[in-house]
Amino acid sequence: MKTSVKSVRVDDGTARDIERLRRGRQATFSFMASELLAEATKMRRCPGVVFADGPYGRRARVEGTGIEVWEVLAAWLAMGKDEKRLRKAYAWLSDRQLLAALGYYRAYPKEIDELIEANRVDEQAVRERIPFARRAHR
Repeated sequence: MKTSVKSVRVDDGTARDIERLRRGRQATFSFMASELLAEATKMRRCPGVVFADGPYGRRARVEGTGIEVWEVLAAWLAMGKDEKRLRKAYAWLSDRQLLAALGYYRAYPKEIDELIEANRVDEQAVRERIPFARRAHR
């Protein structure tokens, strides 16, 4: 990722908050501030999307849920980009929540495509590692 050096003034309270956050993650002040700024920018650009820690780091999630944005988009792409089918598959989500996920994808397609690819299931590998997961032939 290409970076730029910028001078930014932050109030003392914000600086203390960033210091507390970075200590828990063993990150530099600069890295932590940059990550927070990137997340804030993305959330401002895509209302309805928030960031949360998960087993594989911080990821964009649909606000009010534990669902990561890439999960909604993987389903939508698998459905041929059919929004009606997506609404049916995620009936418990509001139109606003689904539109937030779709809007995030329009703004950050590379990020979401990379997450979808990284989480793609190799069915053959699963069958080899977990033999009882094989489908019974009829």
